[in-house]
Amino acid sequence: MRQLAAQHLSDQQPLPVAAIFEALALSRATHYRHRIDAPQPDPDSELRDRIQRIALEWPAYGYRRITAELHRRGVEANHKRVLRLMRGDNLLILRRRSFIRTTDSRHTLARYPNLVPELAVTGINQLWVADITYIRLLREFVYLAVILDACSRRCIGWALEPYLEAELALSALRMALATRRVEPGLVHHSDQGVQYASLAYTELLKEQGICISMSRRGNAYDNAQAESFIKTLKYEEVYLFEYETIVEARSSIGHFLEEVYNQKRLHSALGYVPPAEFEQQLRQPTSA
Repeated sequence: MRQLAAQHLSDQQPLPVAAIFEALALSRATHYRHRIDAPQPDPDSELRDRIQRIALEWPAYGYRRITAELHRRGVEANHKRVLRLMRGDNLLILRRRSFIRTTDSRHTLARYPNLVPELAVTGINQLWVADITYIRLLREFVYLAVILDACSRRCIGWALEPYLEAELALSALRMALATRRVEPGLVHHSDQGVQYASLAYTELLKEQGICISMSRRGNAYDNAQAESFIKTLKYEEVYLFEYETIVEARSSIGHFLEEVYNQKRLHSALGYVPPAEFEQQLRQPTSA
């Protein structure tokens, strides 16, 4: 009997909506109010998930780098939409400021003029920039010296030690010399700190045929690239971890510099590609 009834119903035309409401003793208003109140699918759910995955991998990325990384992964998204979603999910980065002086320019050693303003950097190994910063451990401070290639922003030399002396800067310079080729006219730029003005440091530069350039005293803007790199290092590595020992700090920071910053992190000044990839693009011959 049930089969016959089901067959009968399947053969019938669909009942009018009004008849269904009358049979169920419902009003049209109840039906449409239920449709309006029903949860709607989130059109941004897939994009939000992708943004959250990138933010988990790169916790210090702002919305512009998140947008660039989405594009590299084949996801088209407007940066304003990404900003809106990141703001709604509380993923925007809050910066904090702190400062410990690592530059002591109160010395009687030779100072060198700033050569950077007159230098047009078009390739790697034309300008190296150097700087020193502090790293806070649980119970003490240690110091990091870095050297960058100004064209590719790649970190080509670094050293982390518990002392703030010339040997710290020399260790970073030796690494750079061991991994890069000194081109004619190469300029090394730093501040006027005693580490960079020391005889041991300047003599090594001269032996290698490297021109020495120094910022004006008290003017951090003369070494803006190195300052920007230090800020990136602090916000994307140092501030995210609490290093207990210098061995732990050296391992973690070294991994960030060599494997993350140089190889993977998108750099806005390079068209949102990593430094290593940018250098590879420079080496590729251009088509006629």
